[in-house]
Amino acid sequence: MDLWSPYDVMGSEFERHASDSPYNAHYDRPAVLEVLRDVRGKRVLDAACGPGLYAEELLGRGAEVVGFDASPAMVELARKRVGDRARIDQARLGEELPWPAEEFDLVLCAMAIHHADDRRAAFAEFHRVLRTGGSLVLSTQHPTMDWVRKGGSYFDVVLETDTWGVGGGTTVRYWREPLSSLCAAATDSGFLIERLVEPRPAESMRERYPEYFERLNHQPDFLVLRLRKA
Repeated sequence: MDLWSPYDVMGSEFERHASDSPYNAHYDRPAVLEVLRDVRGKRVLDAACGPGLYAEELLGRGAEVVGFDASPAMVELARKRVGDRARIDQARLGEELPWPAEEFDLVLCAMAIHHADDRRAAFAEFHRVLRTGGSLVLSTQHPTMDWVRKGGSYFDVVLETDTWGVGGGTTVRYWREPLSSLCAAATDSGFLIERLVEPRPAESMRERYPEYFERLNHQPDFLVLRLRKA
């Protein structure tokens, strides 16, 4: 199974889910947007952009946005969401990207790097298309969370399988690897690690999803990295 094809199956149902789900809307996005800081006037690549929720937010904050996704369904949804305000292409994370070197001030890759079969190639391409001094901000599943759920050795690199309730029960596959492996893929590509954040849930989750708020204040399920091209 192609690791991106489940997003074609989920389609617009994933878009509705991600718009207000506890993990997307009240955990990942608030943390990532805080780490991104001011994007006004910056040329930003939204890598594996999904239905364009981040692209829309970045545009609202004054960024010039280009996005891509491997899923044709997600590309269509993102184009519909942002219209002619941003260019959205189809491309695959972990393969050569269709932009020249030093094209972007900032790259955002939210909750997608674990779907790339070749994470090192993905980091190398991010490094290539970033301008010197530019930053990459990415979020992903916390490796200890997946290890606790799945068992085995924490240090193994394993292709895992989950079933999401979105789309009536969709099988999703992703790579689990130790934090040292993920960070090495980034630093070996030339990045410096500026920040590593194990986010707490946003206050908006307290009333909307109190059970998630309580649990995520005791254990991290995601992590956020800010990396710089020196």
